[in-house]
Amino acid sequence: MGGEKETFDTSDLNASLPAAAAALSAEDRAGLVNALKDKLQSLAGQHADVLETLSPNVRKRVEFLREIQSQHDEIEAKFFEERAALEAKYQKLYEPLYTKRYGIVNGEVEVDGVCDEPASENTVEGKEPDAKGVPDFWLTAMKTNEVLSEEIQERDEAALKYLKDIKWSRIEDPKGFKLDFFFDTNPFFKNSVLTKTYHMVDEDDPILEKAIGTEIEWYPGKNLTQKILKKKPKKGSKNTKPITKTEDCESFFNFFNPPQVPEDDDDIDEDTADELQSQMEHDYDIGTTIRDKIIPHAVSWFTGEAVQGEDFGELGDDDEDDDDEDDDEDDEDEEEDDDEEEDDEEESKPARKSGSGRRHKVHDLKFTG
Repeated sequence: MGGEKETFDTSDLNASLPAAAAALSAEDRAGLVNALKDKLQSLAGQHADVLETLSPNVRKRVEFLREIQSQHDEIEAKFFEERAALEAKYQKLYEPLYTKRYGIVNGEVEVDGVCDEPASENTVEGKEPDAKGVPDFWLTAMKTNEVLSEEIQERDEAALKYLKDIKWSRIEDPKGFKLDFFFDTNPFFKNSVLTKTYHMVDEDDPILEKAIGTEIEWYPGKNLTQKILKKKPKKGSKNTKPITKTEDCESFFNFFNPPQVPEDDDDIDEDTADELQSQMEHDYDIGTTIRDKIIPHAVSWFTGEAVQGEDFGELGDDDEDDDDEDDDEDDEDEEEDDDEEEDDEEESKPARKSGSGRRHKVHDLKFTG
């Protein structure tokens, strides 16, 4: 039985369930149970050799267990359907609240009790007087989150101050979800909306197929994902002008240029595949953090209250972190010299963090052929 479990692949089965991400149509519901049974029968034929190794009595018990499993899968399909319908219902209930939040944050709607006082009485040190709405709302909320704060560079903040709203929605063909970042007119890029889309093979045990980001239309000299290096010409050189070189650099806006899986995975070796897997996991981690934490609880992240909840929930992880630190102490001295030598090289590399040190758990991802 252990061997069968290892080779039994349910990803195709899950991917074939229309109910996994959205409410089923009447036609889908009618054919769902038959599709499940056909799939199970097909898989059963592939693994008939396992049953043949069992004694008659044990085989009968296993056959009975398979029937129980089939009944379970029928119930599970209904669960997926009802869950999707429930999510859709509550998403509609959230939407008016998000609309109110948008109006207040961007100064389009005023809150009762806010007085029109003279600027001198209404000025807080370090803040602009009589600012509309809630300045830097989304920037502050994202910077407060541990996962996102690692992505936002100081040079990104000026552009993220123009962020007016973030929304997410499910997509059906192919399955997945997308994030929309709405920006006010700004001096950095022309786009008013930057979109990140995740295509999933299966959303219930997330199998990421690929991610797609908007191509940002940067104004000349404003590309935050690149830096311009200037070097003085060598002594005696006829060219007296500084030599300029453009290199990729760390930036939150790299989020819209996600790592891509080659069409022919035979072209990459195991180490490259592992690195790509790590990059995709981290990219997916950022996307789900924005979707599941920042968008629904933006105010709590803005005020910092959400951090307290995160820290409280992670107290149990500290012991494990301490153990890891103790194990690493012996290696630190040996690695310090190597790290110093690599610093200069790392500064010039494109920033793609693996996220291996984050505490936020990510579902396992699998590449599809």
